Amino acid sequence: MSKIVLASNNKGKVREINQILAELDISVLPQSEFNIDEVEETGLTFVENAILKARNAAEHSGLPAIADDSGIEVDALNGEPGIYSARYAGVGAPDEDNLQKLLQTLQDVPEEKRSARFQCLMVYMRHANDPTPLICQGTWEGIITREAQGENGFGYDPIFFVPEHNCTSAQLPAEVKNSLSHRGQALRLLVEQLGQRG
Repeated sequence: MSKIVLASNNKGKVREINQILAELDISVLPQSEFNIDEVEETGLTFVENAILKARNAAEHSGLPAIADDSGIEVDALNGEPGIYSARYAGVGAPDEDNLQKLLQTLQDVPEEKRSARFQCLMVYMRHANDPTPLICQGTWEGIITREAQGENGFGYDPIFFVPEHNCTSAQLPAEVKNSLSHRGQALRLLVEQLGQRG
């Protein structure tokens, strides 16, 4: 079984990626198992931040690394919070605070202008100096609700309405969410590219 370090300490993200990779002969270990601190996200794009995280995890673990940078883009806010999604209400703010800040910011925005999408940029690096990292993107379209609904998922899932299922992402069973989500899309593309790379 091959081992890959996941450049994240986010328990929800670790769980979601392990669920998606469960069928493969890959053991995904969170970077916390190697006492790796989260790297400062100084990039201006999702892909820059994902590369920073993957490089840091590969360098400190000696293993290949997967990292993603993801967030929610709201059209009425010109794509915000974007790369700042995890710290929208401030550095270290819990998911609930970020979610409530977004709802507050959108309180006067009508339903027809509450379109949004989750973006995920996922990077795989064979080692810290990999000159050709694999980079995959997933996008999931939805609408921001007016209140949180559902107990599953994490982050902005309780306010991300999925029209084709008539519920929020947090109301979907994990296997359904993983088949639709931005992270699931990016990870499946990554697995496909890893297979082609051999």
